[in-house]
Amino acid sequence: MTPTPITLKVAGMTCAHCVHHVSSDLSALDEVAEVMVTLNAGGTSDVLVTLNEDIPDEKLAETIDEAGYRLVGVERG
Repeated sequence: MTPTPITLKVAGMTCAHCVHHVSSDLSALDEVAEVMVTLNAGGTSDVLVTLNEDIPDEKLAETIDEAGYRLVGVERG
């Protein structure tokens, strides 16, 4: 599979610690090649994830939930 970028909308991230926590948890997934986070004012941040292979939205949501945040949207190219 060609690396595929998706954007996750994540609620509750407010600081560098949040970015590190979510980035490391998502990067630990075999399907994930790269993670880049943009913190946004208003409580919902953009997490750009480059996938090596397809992954169900539910698995992404579970990983983010376990990190203490909430997946509120997925934008697939």
